[in-house]
Amino acid sequence: MAKKRRPRPQNAAPTRPTATSGEIPVVGAREPCPCGSGRRYKACHGRAAVQAATELVRRPFEGLPGECDWVALRELVPAATATLTLRDGLPADVPSVTLGTVLPMAWPALRRDDGSVLLAVQNDTATGDLSRDLAEVLGRALTTDPGNPVPAGRTDPQGPRLQDLLDLDAPFVPQVHQGFEFWLDDAQAATPEVAASLERANEAATPTARLAGVDAAYWCQTPERNHLRWVMAHPEDVLLDALARLHAAGTATLGEGTRLVGSFRAHGLTVPVWDLPSGMGAEECEKPATAFGERLAEALAEEAPLTADERRARSGLTNRQITLN
Repeated sequence: MAKKRRPRPQNAAPTRPTATSGEIPVVGAREPCPCGSGRRYKACHGRAAVQAATELVRRPFEGLPGECDWVALRELVPAATATLTLRDGLPADVPSVTLGTVLPMAWPALRRDDGSVLLAVQNDTATGDLSRDLAEVLGRALTTDPGNPVPAGRTDPQGPRLQDLLDLDAPFVPQVHQGFEFWLDDAQAATPEVAASLERANEAATPTARLAGVDAAYWCQTPERNHLRWVMAHPEDVLLDALARLHAAGTATLGEGTRLVGSFRAHGLTVPVWDLPSGMGAEECEKPATAFGERLAEALAEEAPLTADERRARSGLTNRQITLN
């Protein structure tokens, strides 16, 4: 049986001094709160921190240049990099900061021997705000000794986000790679563990290319069929209406043998997906994708209610949505 607690007199003094001013330090969630209330930290001053850590930010990359490409690199693209520009400039001993899709052994970041930083966008995150988690890793990477990976750590729920650290006027231009050799300056100098990780990653990578004529559209090759996955920032309901109009009119394809098969939801954005013939490469997608973008712009501007056929098309598209995060 549970042991009964002796009631505490209402006028009894607290067992620990109560902090009435100043900042309350962060302690373990189950430790007594430093304020002296007698409650555990997670039930007292840590409550806001716990809530901030678990609350999901639906669009963590909103406001960053290239938001759609950030989502693609996080969820869709095996191997890619992009140069990051810091708002306050680089520290004197950091020649560059580069975003990468993934790093060996799932490291959150890596400080190279020359002091440059590689930040992985595809890694486990500690809170519901991916932007804040990545900013926390980036901050630690800038001060990590060269030649060392940056381990996972605890995110300060009040810490900066990527939107606070990055230059929001600098372009974000992903470069897609067919392998993960970007991990290393010198592949010959790789440790056995890193070399094995590199070999496994290269074997599993799906050939991928970013289209040049439209934003955030990525072609990929699979054994049976190729695909085009196009990250779009339009509001989901408006985009689905527009896609339904085109689908009902038979103009939602990218040419003969192609088919709009559904969409992903990822970090608050919608990603329409097309099946392509196995012989249709990235270059063959360029003109059809540009033409589709023009048709989509017209459909997005349409304000008339959906017809019965368009409503059925929309229902079908909605039923074929998959949420990635």
